[in-house]
Amino acid sequence: MPKREVSTDLLRKPVGNFSQATMVEAEGRLVFISGMTARRPDGSIAGVGDITAQTKQVCENIKAAVEAAGGTLDHVCRVDVYVRNMEHFEAIHAVRRQYFKPPLPASTMVEVTKMVSPEYLIEINAIAVIPNK
Repeated sequence: MPKREVSTDLLRKPVGNFSQATMVEAEGRLVFISGMTARRPDGSIAGVGDITAQTKQVCENIKAAVEAAGGTLDHVCRVDVYVRNMEHFEAIHAVRRQYFKPPLPASTMVEVTKMVSPEYLIEINAIAVIPNK
């Protein structure tokens, strides 16, 4: 049940590391990953003030969650990204390219004014579909 990118010339091509839409056959396990921040397992925050370091930690946290469910980042179909500064768009997508490979997940990114901790610069939640074995 592979994930497949859906693309049409009727929509603008994405400028970041995501698909216009992602399609997955509805077999397997749906995994809803809560919003992940740059918090490390020991409770400390990675990369305070550094969007690249925080994005890497967030992606590592998503990876750990999906792997704990028996999948990989290739099974992630959708991500929602919350950022404190939209001007970090390019830096965030540079990191995302290291973690998410085609077919890319569908994605939404929005700028927010506050997060749970004032030190967080980014939070990402995800949905994965993991095939039955």
